[in-house]
Amino acid sequence: MKVAVWKGAAQGSFQEFDVPRQPSQTVLDVVTYIQRRLDSSLAYRYACRVGMCGSCAMTVNGVPRWTCRTHVDKVLHNEALRIEPLKNLPIIRDLVTDMSAFFDKWARAKGQFAGSRTKRDAFAPIASSSPERADIDAGIECIGCAVCYSACDVVAWNPDYLGPAALNRAWTLVKDTRDQRTVERLRAVAGDAGVHSCHTHMSCTERCPKRISPTAGIAGLKRAILKSALKGEL
Repeated sequence: MKVAVWKGAAQGSFQEFDVPRQPSQTVLDVVTYIQRRLDSSLAYRYACRVGMCGSCAMTVNGVPRWTCRTHVDKVLHNEALRIEPLKNLPIIRDLVTDMSAFFDKWARAKGQFAGSRTKRDAFAPIASSSPERADIDAGIECIGCAVCYSACDVVAWNPDYLGPAALNRAWTLVKDTRDQRTVERLRAVAGDAGVHSCHTHMSCTERCPKRISPTAGIAGLKRAILKSALKGEL
């Protein structure tokens, strides 16, 4: 099959390789074959190879995906693949992007847990049967792979937009009854770069490999912001 791979930085270009087809072959297998057999200079990231770390995320035939979980048979188009780095992030080299802005936005969305207990206190549990836990069970599974961020049209239009992953993280903390910074967090996500910029295109939910719905979390944040504003807290 013909495989076009992005080489270079922002001003790079695609380079084409001939790669043999193999049974149960993943896109990550293809990239690894190219790096080991055809072009040892190719830069890319991967770690676990089993869909646990998210570091192998790339854009495959125009769609952001985990390459370790993407089988060639599912995405091959006219016996060809086009592999490039995640969109909406600066390219360091080849298939490697700079994730700094992505994680900086987690911090801007107050994505750090702030509890009231210390390490000397007993754990503060949240019952698995509680409504709060039911609201966030899926959301807490996010591993920060940035697939949703790459798929988000609003991030492409507005680089200041916090993005679906950071807002999903904020939602899980707003619903965490142990956290002490709810109002501060709602203020952080209520501005022009926050939840009200979301156009509800659902691309983040559609592309999330963990089947999380950041769109639902963003909608929850909008409701929480309204309630807090009516109470005069914002």
